[in-house]
Amino acid sequence: MRRTRLAIIATHPIQYHAPWFRALTLRPELDVIVGFVRIPDAAKQGEGFATSFQWDLPLLDGYAHTRLETAPLWRSRPYFSERLTGFSAWLKSERIEVLLSTGWNEWPLLQAALEAKARNIPVIVRGETSGLLHRPRWKRQIHRRLLNLYQAFLVIGESNHRFYAGHKIANERLWRAPYFVENARFSHQAAELEGQRMALRRGWQIGDDETCFLFAGKLQPKKRIADVLEAVRMAVADGARLRLLVVGTGEQMALVQAMTQEHRLPVSFAGFLNQTEIARAYVACDCLVLPSDYGETWGLVTNEAMACGRPAILSDHVGSHLDLIVPGETGDVFPFEDARSLADLLLKYSRQPEALAQMGRKAQERVLVNHSVERSAQAAVDAVHYVLRGRG
Repeated sequence: MRRTRLAIIATHPIQYHAPWFRALTLRPELDVIVGFVRIPDAAKQGEGFATSFQWDLPLLDGYAHTRLETAPLWRSRPYFSERLTGFSAWLKSERIEVLLSTGWNEWPLLQAALEAKARNIPVIVRGETSGLLHRPRWKRQIHRRLLNLYQAFLVIGESNHRFYAGHKIANERLWRAPYFVENARFSHQAAELEGQRMALRRGWQIGDDETCFLFAGKLQPKKRIADVLEAVRMAVADGARLRLLVVGTGEQMALVQAMTQEHRLPVSFAGFLNQTEIARAYVACDCLVLPSDYGETWGLVTNEAMACGRPAILSDHVGSHLDLIVPGETGDVFPFEDARSLADLLLKYSRQPEALAQMGRKAQERVLVNHSVERSAQAAVDAVHYVLRGRG
């Protein structure tokens, strides 16, 4: 079988991308190389987390990769802070036949698409842009021109599909590549930890009779953790027996701690948990809560929690709610910024632990069946075949 030389360009190694790169490398139809704009050190990796760290899983094993050559461009503008150098020559020397870009959120990714198109190399994009957000006309016009660079689109979910459909991208150019995490790793870790559940809960001061809701993520404005804290305050005032477990660090830590102390909220702090540790929090909790704004174009902690057998409560601005949440079956949805509605859900489910457990089982089944690395890899292979046919 002839193998297609596929280049993938990404800003940096990401824990959610690595399994996909490995799966594509194993496909007999493809000969894959991944080009990174940068490979951050611990300090750079920790930006936004308020701590330096490296992910404790190998992110560069199992696939061919290289760090692309770059140079400073416009330091005062983060989007244009650097540019690729010699990229067109690299495409030629590597005999690249198809380029797969992981988005357009930084100039080097867009530059790579422009240079590939100039060499008549078809470009596929796997972006995360959500169609839930209404954008001004000028921005829609920019997006319309930008989308002309790509011959095919890997669609991570329904909100992403709505974005492309809103720009009249033909269905034949859209390939469903559902967003995923390492389902097997999370589900196996959760199964192994289940016998330690009560010990884990006590370690985080979660009472045996408390329903534990989990917030997991950077403590930054778009995550809206203050909305959860206000909902916890309301639910407790209404008689709920619950505890909020906060996993993560970030710029809003002082705010969170101040609110917790001021209102004497039942909140426990786990700090930053790395990839091999986070399953402990999912097992200890009963349900994930993600109240983010439109900036949360998907919210992969939802996949993680569900793979561990836990349901999720999401705001209706979180991109994945259309794909992962069947209200009352795999979790629930509340209106963004509506702390009262969220409080009502916390109160309701704190009194129905058996319902949460049942929803958790259905949530796990949903992600294991519908949101796997295998499905996403197959979509990429199909898109590669499509763009090569189009090139003739």
